[in-house]
Amino acid sequence: MKVACIQLSSGENYNKNFKDIIKYINQAIKNKADLIITPETSSLMSADKNNLFKYSYEMKHDPIIKKVKFIAKKKKKWILIGSMCVKEKNKLRNRSILVGPNGEIKTYYDKINMFDVKVSKKEQHKESKVFMAGKKLVSAKLPWGKIGLSICYDLRFPELYRNLSKRNLSFITVPSAFTKTTGQRHWLTLLKARAIENFCYIFAPNQTGKNTIKRETFGHTVIISPDGKIMALKKFGKGIIYSKIKPKLSMDLRKVIPSMLQ
Repeated sequence: MKVACIQLSSGENYNKNFKDIIKYINQAIKNKADLIITPETSSLMSADKNNLFKYSYEMKHDPIIKKVKFIAKKKKKWILIGSMCVKEKNKLRNRSILVGPNGEIKTYYDKINMFDVKVSKKEQHKESKVFMAGKKLVSAKLPWGKIGLSICYDLRFPELYRNLSKRNLSFITVPSAFTKTTGQRHWLTLLKARAIENFCYIFAPNQTGKNTIKRETFGHTVIISPDGKIMALKKFGKGIIYSKIKPKLSMDLRKVIPSMLQ
C-alpha cells in the first residue's frame, strides 16, 4: 500500500484551490499512490463568512467533489478530500470526504471539535461561529484495513482517537490547517502520541504558508508509523509526500503491548 499526503496552501480563491487539488491528485496517481489525502479546508480558507457561503455547495453539487469522483473512478483510486466547506441547508460543515475507486462517496466525517481559541492578542479563532459541529465518529474499511477519520483540532482530544482505535483500525487520518504558532509547539509531538498510544499509522497532510491575511499555517505534512517513527515529512511549500505502508504492523504491535485492552 502506497500513501500520498498532499500539502497545499489554500487561500480565498476557490478556483485556484480547485486547480491545485486536482494537479496534485493527478501527480500522486502518476506516482502510483493507492490512497491520496488532501489537507483540511482544501477548497477554501477564508475569515469572511460571506465568502465561505458563496463558494460552498451541497455535497452532491460541489464541483471539486464531482471532479474527484470522476478521477477516482477512472483511475481506480481511493481519495480522501481531507476537508472542505460543505453547505447543508443554511449551515456549513467542515467535512472530510472519502471517495472510493467506484467513484462514489464511501463515507464522510464532520469535524466534531471546533477550533475556538485565543492563541494570542493578535490571533484568535472562532470556528463555531461558522461551522456546525459533527457528532459521530467515522471509520471505513479499505482493502488494506480499517481507517478512522478526524480533522485538525480533534488532535487535542485523545479520547476521540482511543474510541476510534477500538474499532480495530490500522490507520487514522488527521488532515489539518494547523496554525504556525501552535504547530511549532505541538504538531509533531501530538501526532506521534496519537500514533503510539493507538498503534495506528497517522496520515497528516497540513496546510502551509500564508493562507489569508490573518491565517498562516505550519506545513510539516507527515506520515507516522504505529510505533511513532516519522516515515515521510515535508516541512514547507506545496507538494506531496509518499510512504509504503505495512498494514499488518498495527495489529502486530497491539499483540506485543496489549494496552488497547484496557
